Amino acid sequence: MGEVMRCRWANGDALMQQYHDQEWGVPLRDSRALWEMLMLEGFQAGLSWITILRRREGFRAAFRDFDPVAVAAFGPADVDRLMGDAGIIRARAKIEATIGNARAYLAMQAAGDDFGEFAWGFVDGVPLVGDGVALPAKTPLSEAMSVALKKRGFKFVGPVIVYAWMQAVGLVDDHAEDCFCRQRAKEQK
Repeated sequence: MGEVMRCRWANGDALMQQYHDQEWGVPLRDSRALWEMLMLEGFQAGLSWITILRRREGFRAAFRDFDPVAVAAFGPADVDRLMGDAGIIRARAKIEATIGNARAYLAMQAAGDDFGEFAWGFVDGVPLVGDGVALPAKTPLSEAMSVALKKRGFKFVGPVIVYAWMQAVGLVDDHAEDCFCRQRAKEQK
């Protein structure tokens, strides 16, 4: 049996391999789960994704399993608590953005806008497929989605963060041309 080919960035760390093989690029449609991943991508800004993966359970505990209702109710005491939590990235701007983003998520919901439908509407409900070679940092589509999110009150949603999120949640399939995940996706069509 030959070696399993996967995207080069996923090699060398068992946790990254597991994330790559089971999550990255798999279409995610649940609104709350999409919001959680966007928040984690915001925390990743300036750091490596493995740092976030290693602390994901800490983030989930600290942010009440990323329940937007619970997070939106956080106040100054919660920010102080989170700033002291070694299980997460202790960046005040990112913590405050996550709380504000919970409120923006709930405002969308109150207006009748489903977050999942909003996100998937940018790709007409079907994942875009990259060329399997280039991995852009951002695209015109991630720039447009970033603008739309900011208009709705979201923060830490620049076009680079948004594109990484789009890849992570399967809005875009950017697996390498020789990656078994790309081959798996082709076979499922």
